[in-house]
Amino acid sequence: MKLYPIETGNFKLDGGAMFGVVPKSLWTRTNPADANNMIDLAARSLLIEDGDRLILIDTGMGNKQSEKFFGHYYLWGDHTLDRSLAQVGFHRDDITDVFLTHLHFDHCGGSVEWNRDRTGYQPAFRNAVFWTNEAHWQWATEPNAREKASFLPENILPMQESGQLRFVPRTGEAFQENSPLGFGILFVDGHTDKQMIPHIRYQGKTLVFMADLLPTVGHIPLPYVMGYDTRPLLTLAEKEPFLKRAADASYVLFLEHDAHNPCCTLKHTEKGVRLDQTFAFDACFS
Repeated sequence: MKLYPIETGNFKLDGGAMFGVVPKSLWTRTNPADANNMIDLAARSLLIEDGDRLILIDTGMGNKQSEKFFGHYYLWGDHTLDRSLAQVGFHRDDITDVFLTHLHFDHCGGSVEWNRDRTGYQPAFRNAVFWTNEAHWQWATEPNAREKASFLPENILPMQESGQLRFVPRTGEAFQENSPLGFGILFVDGHTDKQMIPHIRYQGKTLVFMADLLPTVGHIPLPYVMGYDTRPLLTLAEKEPFLKRAADASYVLFLEHDAHNPCCTLKHTEKGVRLDQTFAFDACFS
């Protein structure tokens, strides 16, 4: 097995929305804001090469939305999904599986593209199976008013219409040791219903793809919860045991949204679990 970080692009979001009730004077210590109160964020995917399977976890925003839409997110940098795949020797047509932690636009938008004559949409990975879970699919396709703007039909429905959609089977346990993708999955419900957090054994370590359970290193303290979370108190209840377990077991946390810290580890302190080290992906396993 080989793992590759795939940078799909960078964007900005309002720092207050990203940190909920935490005062700006505190969250700016780790996530500095610009003059518009916006903070730097990444859309960092992970590519797993495992035998004859090539599994991509999340796909970023994609490029099919309008200029007005992208204008809300202050795109910056020159990363693209295709360029990042090419840098590690692959093309999107090589992808066999696309695993989506959840179906918010910044995690799945790159899964679907315009068709050739721009009259409709088609899967951007024509040879891949798209993986979500049935409960989250229903949540996303029948969205509540709070999340409706994040669940865009054009990002989601073409996966099903193409016949390429599959659901990860559920056992009912919060953590499932095995999945059709070959890694364990933690199901969490605080940010959105049945978000999936992959746990991948690699070179004797456990690497956890954090998605929106832990967006950046600035979100490690328990009360630092995004205003976007639908059930923030549940996020607290889900974060606490995970953080303790991650510190105990020396998990490597792969941060999808931290623009400046791709990976980190945690440690126990008198104030609770806190950041231990940050490092580039390649340094995790050197």
